[in-house]
Amino acid sequence: MPDPGLAGTRARLLVAETFGDARPTFQGEGPSAGTPAVFIRLSRCNLACSWCDTKYTWDWAHYDPRKESARLGVTALAEWALSLPPGLVVITGGEPLLQQPRLISLVSLLLAGGKRVEVETNGTIAPDPALLAGGVTFNVSPKLANSGVAEAKRIVPGPLEAFAASSRAVFKFVAAGVSDLDEIAGLAGRFGLEPVYVMPEASTSDQLLERTRLLAGPAAARGWHFTTRLQVQAFDGARGL
Repeated sequence: MPDPGLAGTRARLLVAETFGDARPTFQGEGPSAGTPAVFIRLSRCNLACSWCDTKYTWDWAHYDPRKESARLGVTALAEWALSLPPGLVVITGGEPLLQQPRLISLVSLLLAGGKRVEVETNGTIAPDPALLAGGVTFNVSPKLANSGVAEAKRIVPGPLEAFAASSRAVFKFVAAGVSDLDEIAGLAGRFGLEPVYVMPEASTSDQLLERTRLLAGPAAARGWHFTTRLQVQAFDGARGL
């Protein structure tokens, strides 16, 4: 749950959790993997991926939204992150861009305080130009058929084209098997998505190792980047790390 001490300012975001303070951690995925970071995980999502590891941000058939989220002040969230040593703040979800107007205010405060910001998004909502600022990177993760989500819902051309044109995005695809790489190639070619990062879908260290060995060579053969999931390896996927 979010820290209740962060509540109490006017502009608020719906937050699932904040972490990286009492128990330091790092960014586990993508180009900044291994970098010390603090996390602000926003609640709610517009997709429902079958393998999602943060279902407590949206799956109200199995989680209670009153227990799993709270409205926290933007100013207090920024002050919390700015008080901590890591230079990187990761804003994740859920889907952060569902709360984009208030997110802009938070990111502005973080940048003014000297932090670097990574926003993790599924690529279905176009970024506001105010977020396309120096110091902000988007880790865009378009969902493949393996997510179980209908293509029309998970692949939205306008936002993907906007991210591709922004020069502020990397594109991280969750792959479960080698056949997924053809789907990635099709999307990358269709929308001009680059750089491409391939990340194994895995919830355990054994599964992560197995799929890394399966996917790493074929991804390298296509000239793509590869990213592991350090939080699974280091912390066994524990929540809040």
